[in-house]
Amino acid sequence: MAELALEPRPFFTGRGPHDPGLAVFLNAGDPGPPEVFAALLLALDDAGVDCVELAVPFPDSVTDGPVIRRSARRALDNGADLAATLRLLAQVRPRMRHTAVALLADWRHTVAPLGPPEFLLRARDSGADAVLVHGAPPRARPRCLEAADRIGQPMVTTCYARSEPAVLEEAARTASAYLYLVAHYGRTGAAAVQPASLGPVLTRLRKLTDAPLAVGFGVRGAADIAALGRQGADAAVVGTALVARLEQAVLAGEDPVVEARACVADLLISTSDTSNGRKP
Repeated sequence: MAELALEPRPFFTGRGPHDPGLAVFLNAGDPGPPEVFAALLLALDDAGVDCVELAVPFPDSVTDGPVIRRSARRALDNGADLAATLRLLAQVRPRMRHTAVALLADWRHTVAPLGPPEFLLRARDSGADAVLVHGAPPRARPRCLEAADRIGQPMVTTCYARSEPAVLEEAARTASAYLYLVAHYGRTGAAAVQPASLGPVLTRLRKLTDAPLAVGFGVRGAADIAALGRQGADAAVVGTALVARLEQAVLAGEDPVVEARACVADLLISTSDTSNGRKP
């Protein structure tokens, strides 16, 4: 596959003070078929989403709750393997005017079988603005980061709010796209985010990196996003809340693309002035 000639796209920039950006998580291929999912990505771009964390589906994720796990199973049943995900990305990413795409892939299921250099090269050449490797063992992380640096592929690093100081420092030092701060231990969708508790760790991380700080796990609505902005987050990541609405729309025989637009509009309403929501 020839490398796509795309300009690098910044993450979560251009917002006002305490006005965090929005990232959303989706499993590639859910909802399907491919033309519906492509229309969904373009609708999210048009609606003003800053980043889509686009997962290469894999089964039985230990970090995901039932909503995301059902989504991954539907995507796999729709044939959304790595090759199909990269084809979709290569077709749609050049048509997206605003939204960046962070390709999320599981170490064991997707990255390790190919090896980090080959996987990262394929991701870059398909148009990924960043890569997030899920579940990489500590010994593998340096290899991933070195391979990414050699080809100029920005990387998302992760840590938990209660990670040890050395883990926080490593995540901050090595983030070249953005740092994903996981708000709490457990599975996606299991508990609501508590923004006030995250202020100290966001302050600490801000002193360690210039990379944007995105918070996920338990972000359910506009009030959460606004509160995270007040605590110093550059962005919020919404996964289960969006995927659940898309699932419900499909089950009800409704258009998931229309539902996605409605969900994003709800998430981007300013809680300080509901008459002046953010516009793309």
